[in-house]
Parts: sequence; C-alpha cells; structure tokens
Amino acid sequence: MNVGDNEVRGSIRWGDVWLTSIASVSWALVAMAGTAALGLHLLGADAAGALGPMTAAVVVLGAGGSVTPSGDVSAFGLSGAQARTAVDVAPLGVGLAGALLLAFFFLRSLRSAGARIRGAELAARAAVLALVFVAVVAGLARVGHDLVTLDGTDLLPGGVKVPAIPGIGDVGGLLPGRLAGLADTGAKVGFRVETARSLTGAACWVAAVLAIALLASRRTPLPRGWSALHRAVRPAVSALVTVALVAVAAGFAAAAYAAIGDAHPGRIAGAALLGAPNGVWLAIPLGLFVPWSGHATGTLATLLPDPLGRLLGTRADEPVSVARLAQLDGRAWLLVLAAACLTLCAGVLAAVRTPVGGRSGGAFAGRCALSLAAATAVALPLMVWLTGVSANASLSVLGFDAFGAGVELHGDAGLALALGAGWGAGAGALGALLAGASGAAGRRAAVLADPGYPDAARPRGERPPGPYDPAPSHRPPNPDTNPYLKLPPGLHGDPTLPGPGGGPRPGPRPRRPPYEGPPPPPGPPRRGR
Repeated sequence: MNVGDNEVRGSIRWGDVWLTSIASVSWALVAMAGTAALGLHLLGADAAGALGPMTAAVVVLGAGGSVTPSGDVSAFGLSGAQARTAVDVAPLGVGLAGALLLAFFFLRSLRSAGARIRGAELAARAAVLALVFVAVVAGLARVGHDLVTLDGTDLLPGGVKVPAIPGIGDVGGLLPGRLAGLADTGAKVGFRVETARSLTGAACWVAAVLAIALLASRRTPLPRGWSALHRAVRPAVSALVTVALVAVAAGFAAAAYAAIGDAHPGRIAGAALLGAPNGVWLAIPLGLFVPWSGHATGTLATLLPDPLGRLLGTRADEPVSVARLAQLDGRAWLLVLAAACLTLCAGVLAAVRTPVGGRSGGAFAGRCALSLAAATAVALPLMVWLTGVSANASLSVLGFDAFGAGVELHGDAGLALALGAGWGAGAGALGALLAGASGAAGRRAAVLADPGYPDAARPRGERPPGPYDPAPSHRPPNPDTNPYLKLPPGLHGDPTLPGPGGGPRPGPRPRRPPYEGPPPPPGPPRRGR
C-alpha cells in the first residue's frame, strides 16, 4: 500500500457521510410518522382535527420536543370561557420506532471501516446525522399547529344532563337553555410546537440515541484507545437494551390479548402503539422498588391501569409503591417477580457476551457484576425520567368548572440510581455464576472484544496474516525441499526454452511401438453413430 492509498483511506468521504445521514433520518422519520398517524387514527383523534398536523406534533413529542396546547371556547358570545390545558408526556412508542431505525442505519454505515474507525470520521458522521435530524424537526415544528374541535355533546354525557358534570354539583335549573347551546357548540382548542425547546430536545434525543447505539452494538468499530469498551461496557449495555426491548414486546403481546375481548380493540391497539413502552418501562422501576408519587383526577384517572388509577385517585400526593398497589390488588407483587427475572436475564446475557480471558470464576463474576451495576445505575433513572407523566386539562364556563382532569406521576431518580446499582451488581454476579456453571460464559463474545483481534490501524507488515494479506516466508525458497519448485532436467522456467547451458531443445518423444500381443476377446458389437 503506497502513501496515496493511505491518504485516500484517511480522508473523510463527505458524500457518503451526507447520503447515509439523510437515509438514516428519512427511514427514522417514516417510522415515527407512520406509528404516530396509525396510533392517532386508531384512537379516533382524526375525527376532531386534521391528522397531518397532529402527526407532526406527536412526532416532535416523540423526539424530545414540546407542544403547547391553548384555546378559547366561544359560547353565547361570551369571551370569558377559556380552555386551559398543559401536557408533558412523551409517546415513547413513536420515539422507539424512530430510534431503532436511526441506530440501525447509523451503525451499518460504520461497519465498513474495519476493526477500527478514526475518531474524526465517527464525530463527522454523528454530527452530520444530528444536524439533518434537527433540521427535519424544525420543518415539522412549522406544520405542527392546528385547531381541534371538541364536541359539546362529548363534554356533557347523555345530552344536557347538568348534574352529571363533575365539579358543577346540583345546578340543574341554572341556565338550561345556555347549557344546551354549549352542548351544540364546538370548542376550538389549538396546539402548537415550541420551536426553540423542540430543537434543543431533538438534539439531546438524537445524541442520546447515537450514544446508546454505539455502546450497545458489539460489532461496530470504535476509535483507537476505546478498546476497553468492547470488553467492559458493551456486553452489559447490549444485555440491558435487549431485555428492555423484550419487555416492550411482551407489553405489545399483552395489549393484543386485551384487545381480543374488548369492545373497542382499535383504541387498545392505538394506545399500545403510542404508549406501550411508557407503561412497560414504568412497571420495571416500580417492580424494582423505586418509589413514585403523584395524583390523578377526573377522566384521566381512568386511563391508568386499574390498581394505579384507583390508588392515585383516592390518595393524592402520596408515595406509590408495590406494597400500596398490593393492598388494592394482590397481583401487583408479580411486578417484582417479573422485574427480578428481567434483571437476572440481563446478568446472564452480559456474562455470555463478556470474554472470559482466562480469569477465574470469582474474578469473572466480579467483573460482570461491576459492569452491569454501572449500566443499570444509568438505565434505571433514565427509565424513570422518560416515563414521568404530567397532564392537566380544564374547561371553565361562566365561572363554573365544567370538567377537569389531570395526572401527575414522577419517580425518585436518585433512589433509582442506587437501586439500579444494587440490582445490577447482584444480577451480574449471579448471572456470571450461572453462565459459568453451564459452560456458556463468554461463548457469545464479539470478535472485537478479543484482545488478540488484529488491529486494522497497524501498518500492513505488522498485521497478522489473512486471506488477502499472506504472511511472509520464514526462509528463502529452496527447490531441494519444495517439490513444486523442481523443474524437469534440461529446462529453465519454461518447457519451451532451453536450459541455462544453452543445449539443444529436446526432440519429440519417441513413438510407442505397435501392439503385438494376442487379439482382444470379442465383445458386444458397437452401435453405429
């Protein structure tokens, strides 16, 4: 390999960087938009407003953006009736769909670099991809605004039945004609995407996705000096990511089972598309004894799972734990069993994917426990932060609170960090012992995690031999010991050339004398052609 080839290999191919970044972002946005549109349609949200702007707003929410709903209800010519809403919840189903495809195509573009990738090229690819993604989110922010029409008959169940409205009380004789007019009046509630906060959130979101993807992919090259991540970090992170995705798949399976016997299966399917990761990743920290606190009022309390909705609806601003949920439903203890099994599975996977490297059983178990403890200490607070819910809505008409709903649910991130470290250490050690006893320890370790793996950044003469880079001979070739180098007598290199002595060319071979033996025995006659 000459100097020019080294310079070409060391340069960054910007055309390839831009094309792969645009392709990655395009596929990710297609997945996010498809998931959001299908989920909103199954929930029936397109009956109140245009599906396109709502899809853009939900995609921005799923990518770490912010949407501010606001509106003004005009009834009977009065301007004092206002709708006030505030929503802070991320549809993790939309974000997960985009993150999977974004990470897949980004990592695929890096694997062509060989065993090592230069740090400048890795930074360039990540920066360009983040720039393209933020630019697309900026475009969605311009179209993510619309008005949603709220039907008054939905706000007043059973026609104009005033006593049934939560919060009003017994005011059946108060302005019945005007309340009837309110039921027939459409309330226009608008929403818009906050551009500045959405762009900042999108940049943080794409950076987090790329970082997790690089740490979880065991077959993607890393720059020189990062080889320790192959052996100490990547097995544990990949195990946790695998377990988290399996838990989401179990959540989708549970939603499909619930939709079979429900009167509105489409709503369950739409809610699962948008929020199945929210529920699953909330249940995992709760099952690992991370305390939560919050409250739920109005109709939004009925959207939560049965024990959680009843607990938040009756006891405001009190800690939510498995023990309190078990007081309402004893099956809540199954959350602890499920979360513990998931953590143990992560420990076994981490041990199977970690190279043993000649260590004893105790040293190997300690290393697996330390790496999984560090990874879980980061993953559990991240789940708590992602699944936090804050949503409030109220409609005030003529000074009376016509309806109100709200949900607040947040976990203790600090305690989640400590519990994650403890659970990770225990699961890592136990998983390593189980994998070692079964003989599976290190069996699925990646090639890049092997310390003896060839370094593609070394010069050609220093690399171990391979099919396209054979090893040099240990000694000069010797025709006396190598039969393939021996030539017939009198020949030199080519049988048509005379030997080094300049003698005459060998003459033609003597003809074989005719056969003089007895005739062959008669055989079957030959068939004519």
